[in-house]
Amino acid sequence: MSQCSGKITFYEGKYFTGRKLEVCGNCDNFQDRGFTNRVNSICVQSGAWICFELPNFQGQQYILEHGEYADFHCWNSHNDHMGACRPVGMHGEHYRIEIFDGSHFSGHCMEFTEDCSFLQRKGWKKNCINAIKVYGDGAWVLYEEPNYRGRMYVVERGEYSSFTMWQAHSATTQSIRRVVNYF
Repeated sequence: MSQCSGKITFYEGKYFTGRKLEVCGNCDNFQDRGFTNRVNSICVQSGAWICFELPNFQGQQYILEHGEYADFHCWNSHNDHMGACRPVGMHGEHYRIEIFDGSHFSGHCMEFTEDCSFLQRKGWKKNCINAIKVYGDGAWVLYEEPNYRGRMYVVERGEYSSFTMWQAHSATTQSIRRVVNYF
């Protein structure tokens, strides 16, 4: 991935006011760049980004795509804490994910190539996913609730034998969508 995989600007105040931090590439700790961990608005100029509530890519994850987010409610947060970000590395057109209801790729399995707003409507029998395989250059966002709501977790190409590998607190997942990179 190139060092400048997109551009995102964080603002201390709502509606793009106050001090700002422009990021192009990985940033594991906003405070190391002289910026507070309070973010109240964001402008994504290019790329798709995974933002983290805590430094070192830890804590609650938020996926932000091209556009403006006037306050923290716009990215589905309950507070203004944010400490790190990184661009989502995707440049290909192939999106495929396999989900498993058992850990270590066991149990019932389904494959998806498109967004799914409610897994159970598509035949998924549980409200949880315990393992995932992501193929191609795409990334996916997993949501705890139907219709792309609740806590979200981003998975990129690779194998995740347990929900703890994508830093989830539980296996609860009821909707998934592809991350589409707008430049």
